[in-house]
Amino acid sequence: MSEEKNQSTVSFYAPHKKVYPRAIDGMFNRWRWVMVWVTQLVFYGLPWLQWGERQMVLFDLGARRFYLFGLVLYPQDFIYLTGLLILSALSLFLFTAVAGRLWCGFTCPQTVYTEIFMWLENRIEGDRSARMRLDKAAWTSPEKLAKKGLKQLAWVSVALWTGFTFVGFFVPIRTLGAEILQWQGGWQLFWVFFYAFATYGFAGFMREQVCKYMCPYARFQSAMFDEDTLIVTYDSARGEPRGVRSKKVDPKAAGLGDCIDCSLCVQVCPTGIDIRNGLQYECIGCGLCVDACNTVMDKVGYPRGLIRFATQSGMRQRWTNHQMLRRVFRPRVLGYGAVLLTLAVAMMVSLVTRTPLKVDVVRDRTAIARIVPGGKLENVYQLQIMNATETPQHYRISAQGLEGLTLAPDSTVQVPATGARWVSVQLQIPYGSAAPGSHPIHFTVQALEHPAQVQEKATFLVPR
Repeated sequence: MSEEKNQSTVSFYAPHKKVYPRAIDGMFNRWRWVMVWVTQLVFYGLPWLQWGERQMVLFDLGARRFYLFGLVLYPQDFIYLTGLLILSALSLFLFTAVAGRLWCGFTCPQTVYTEIFMWLENRIEGDRSARMRLDKAAWTSPEKLAKKGLKQLAWVSVALWTGFTFVGFFVPIRTLGAEILQWQGGWQLFWVFFYAFATYGFAGFMREQVCKYMCPYARFQSAMFDEDTLIVTYDSARGEPRGVRSKKVDPKAAGLGDCIDCSLCVQVCPTGIDIRNGLQYECIGCGLCVDACNTVMDKVGYPRGLIRFATQSGMRQRWTNHQMLRRVFRPRVLGYGAVLLTLAVAMMVSLVTRTPLKVDVVRDRTAIARIVPGGKLENVYQLQIMNATETPQHYRISAQGLEGLTLAPDSTVQVPATGARWVSVQLQIPYGSAAPGSHPIHFTVQALEHPAQVQEKATFLVPR
């Protein structure tokens, strides 16, 4: 009987509690808004910029061409996308090793759009306490209906414009706008609404749940941290024991630490955690709790820095900020930086010096080798010549590798700007001038108006 009384039920399911972040002003919050403005000016503005007669940045999947400022890239340039992904991963490793989740706190799209949606919510519904009161009010309240409706309208407008802009990177945005006004382009409309719905749902409703449950980075971030990584840290040695007190009370005489237990650091946190409980995977490193705590410390007359960016080693050994920053440039960070810089320079040099001409050689499988009038042996090839410049080009085709090798028909072809053309080429040699078997040859394609030249390998087959 006593065992039954001592038994208790433990639930492994924790119901979601809505987070109501409080607005706060401070250095880190201002930096967050700087990044919001920078990223969104680039995102919303870039598709509208022109480069000559075309859009400056356009990933034209239909034509399989990527326009990036003055560059025209083809699927054969996939190596540059690979290089960009590697650079992004190394940058993430570097920033995380130096200062934790800087990406999450300041530039992640989820963070940026959540900040925009929360700003709209704050403007329409009011501050934290006003929003909480409004949510508790009955739906029969005209004020609640009006404010909630206006907020949803604002959210939907931003989400739709975001979806439209996103698709505008893959379809010329002016053409896309005209098609949408006429309700044309089914797939374009689908992706506009799909991306708008994702933005609306993630930034408007899911918010911190995306960071806590959906984002894989939160799960493996600890593998990139070490004891010299700058992270948002609560100075428990200085702050504990925490407690409410009057400004006239000497905390040391009262046996209290500097933390007045105002919970403002919890109220401003976008993910609703208490940083005083130590580092948690939900922390996105935004620094808003630092701004909130510094504001409180200023009001009560205590030194700033009860919550601050610091390292575990620095907190344990009571290092100064200078000592902690000096440890930032450790071998691991220098290694990441060196590899990142080397790859970035190599990629830039490769892009600048790349040849704006692509050639693919495909053997005509319908006629491997044949005897033609004049006593010559002929092989037929299909050459795809891709002009990666934005002006029409003439190209001269030649072939080398066998004695008496000639090319027919005319060896000069024209390819339109940023276009491609398939050319049928016949190579001939005097019959009997080469031994039976496969002989290596080279096609050379030379631009006449541009210093571009490409060589491609092929084989000439001589039947037995």
